[in-house]
Amino acid sequence: MKFNKLLKFAVVGFASISILAACGSGGSEQSSGTAAEGGSEVRIVKVAYDQAGKPMTYIDENGNPTGYDVEVMKLVDELLPEYQFDYVGTTSDDLLIGVEQGKYHVGVKNAFWTEERTQKFLYPEEFLGLSSAGLVLKKENENIKNLSDFASAGMTLAPIAANNAQYTVIAEYNEANPDNPVKLQAGEEFTVDVVQWVNEGRVDGGVIIEGAFKGQVLEENGPYYNLKDEVVYNEFAVIKTWPLFNKNEVEFAKAYDEAIKQLKETDKLRELSIEFYGKDLFEVLDQVER
Repeated sequence: MKFNKLLKFAVVGFASISILAACGSGGSEQSSGTAAEGGSEVRIVKVAYDQAGKPMTYIDENGNPTGYDVEVMKLVDELLPEYQFDYVGTTSDDLLIGVEQGKYHVGVKNAFWTEERTQKFLYPEEFLGLSSAGLVLKKENENIKNLSDFASAGMTLAPIAANNAQYTVIAEYNEANPDNPVKLQAGEEFTVDVVQWVNEGRVDGGVIIEGAFKGQVLEENGPYYNLKDEVVYNEFAVIKTWPLFNKNEVEFAKAYDEAIKQLKETDKLRELSIEFYGKDLFEVLDQVER
């Protein structure tokens, strides 16, 4: 597989020289992409990732894109010799806008499925991975284990932007539990510093991804490591995550589906889950509801 990838890059370089030669001799305009093994064309696609989404998507100490989502896409790329993935680090907001408008062909950001997003993006058939979502709470409230407990206690939740999929998760819970709803408030910003809000007592709890909680609170270099004995994370759901494709990328999404199906027949995704999340989230796949 690595040999095919090296061969693909070598062909890309050769084709680039050929294009320059053609331009110099008055040749016709070349189409995007370059020739690949067997005469097929290698298409360069832009894969946007949220560079501040550790451990799902981020830039490592050497300046390279990494994280669970990114590393899965690298494995997908290895299985698709007709494509060359060009990774572009950006913000969460720019990723969403850029993929929708075609600036990027696909984006990864630990994205959940929502009905609203299906109007703007093409979801493939195969999910990318799994993510643990939970509540960050003061240590004294660690007995609050799920959304039902939180709602019953009449606790206040940090605001969540209405276009954030976490908002949809809570809204779905409220719809299914009209007699015991969580007090849900739409925020103006896509993300709120929930750890700080909880620590300051501005709210009783906030929704957070486990990986983000670990990075902020449990890692020694995390911004809130000093609060590791003051706040806790209680998981309330494990949720499937997806790459978001531009609406026009039907064939690309199909190619992704075929590749990810092959990967799911191996232990590679489980290994990446352990590497980046510290546990194999696929062990609870049969219990995942969304």
